[in-house]
Amino acid sequence: RACALDPPAPNPFNPATTLRFETRASGPVQLVIFDLTGRAIATVVDQHLAAGRHEAVWRGQDDAGRRVASGMYVCRLKADGSSASRRLTLVK
Repeated sequence: RACALDPPAPNPFNPATTLRFETRASGPVQLVIFDLTGRAIATVVDQHLAAGRHEAVWRGQDDAGRRVASGMYVCRLKADGSSASRRLTLVK
């Protein structure tokens, strides 16, 4: 297992959730939120990170800073040449 994405906490959430993840090697990391149609709506992390545990917060906003609708979303972590995903539920 190259990278790991923990369950979001809290989930369901409002107004924010914390996404904790681990990478085995330093390198580029992407953590992106998608709607259920597969459209990327928010990039939470897109940078080079050292190996180890990390966390990021998603505040239920798209990349333009607009609040997104209540519903299901998918968080996808790409790092170490692999990916992991988790479902998120935003409630208002």
